[in-house]
Amino acid sequence: MYKFNPDFYADVRIEDRFSSTVVFKNGALDALNERVEKRAFIRVFDGNLWLYASTSDVDSVQNELDALYAQATPNKNIADNPIVKRYQVNVANEMKFEADSVRNVSKDEKLALLKDMQEHVKSPFLAMSQVAYKDRNSVYEFYSSKGANIKYDYQMCGILAVGILAAPGDFVQAIYQQAKPFFKELGGFEKEIEKKMADADNFVQNAKPCTKGKFPVILSPMAAGMFAHESFGHKSEADFMLGDEHMAKEWVLGKKVGSDILSIVDTGTDFGSGYVPFDDEGTRAGKTYLIKNGILCGRLHSATTAAALDEELTGNARAIDCKFEPIVRMTNTYIEPGNSTFDELVAGIKHGYFIDTVSHGSGGSTFTIAPSIAYEIIDGKIAGPVKISVVTGDVFETLNLIDGLTDETIFEDGVFGGCGKMEQFPLHVLDGGPFVRVKEMNVQ
Repeated sequence: MYKFNPDFYADVRIEDRFSSTVVFKNGALDALNERVEKRAFIRVFDGNLWLYASTSDVDSVQNELDALYAQATPNKNIADNPIVKRYQVNVANEMKFEADSVRNVSKDEKLALLKDMQEHVKSPFLAMSQVAYKDRNSVYEFYSSKGANIKYDYQMCGILAVGILAAPGDFVQAIYQQAKPFFKELGGFEKEIEKKMADADNFVQNAKPCTKGKFPVILSPMAAGMFAHESFGHKSEADFMLGDEHMAKEWVLGKKVGSDILSIVDTGTDFGSGYVPFDDEGTRAGKTYLIKNGILCGRLHSATTAAALDEELTGNARAIDCKFEPIVRMTNTYIEPGNSTFDELVAGIKHGYFIDTVSHGSGGSTFTIAPSIAYEIIDGKIAGPVKISVVTGDVFETLNLIDGLTDETIFEDGVFGGCGKMEQFPLHVLDGGPFVRVKEMNVQ
């Protein structure tokens, strides 16, 4: 399709993106929009420097490519460059969403869905409500000077219901979201939204301050997924290791870093928000164990980081769109299940806490999770709601203190928000886990 100069490595990434958003606030329509954009991102590498161009005129890609060649230094041995040698040459056409594209769903259908949702966001303490719908359908093309020729599509659509409940001296958010690859799969949300509202009602009326200190804690799949993403997933992105000797020593593959029952995976192959059959360097997605049975056994790579650390590609070079260059990012990241039931996890705790929903979290060598709704555990039973500002700890210590996992991984999938890194936000990702029991966490 394009005339590639053999003295350089080059690739061209094109995205044709459709997206729409519908929002109701307090029962009134607040936003209703659709957007279509087609854009290309072009890269040229001469062995020393990368040169980039981005354009919304996809018919001018060859001109942009030639202009970058003119600025670079020819390299007859570019094929022997360790980065270039790692690039896969995939030829594929994997279009999975054409027959049921959200491009063909009418605005009336989306409006009707949200009006139905609004009926269930109710409480005597309701101060503000919002229901929203969002979708996206993207068709990607990727071509490289090595011969890659790829076409595939991506699609997700989702709904969000938020109720802010306020009572004297307290407030809480009740949040429900659902995401699916196809519009026709959205639904069945009535009881779930009503349960979220009832839990929030109970919280604003009855929540008491927690006892500060170190206690056993059970993390919900939502909290466990956030912990895996923020506290461990980002540390597994290999670009953070380049030039950081301390981190390189701390994160040696084969090192025992967690409990024997703990395994954490990243994969772009599964349907969900983080579905990426090929990354933005044309690498086919695979399943990467970051931790397996407590052992650090993998990390996430672009071709540049794989070459620098002499490791294999993982399919994790990603950009939020064709205005940006690909960097190392997560896809679907989750904790694998164990073999316990939730009741068994709770029964093993004399006094502790259950983190049900989370407002936000952050990670590094230490982590912070800010619960929204949490409950006290007394004598092996879930008791009343409690107010917890944050749950914190050392990442490695906490990974080793995990002593119970339920037998099903539950994914916290959504299309609102996403992952941020450097200047690129939001990137579509997914995280999840089973219910996770930790022997001790710092509760404040």
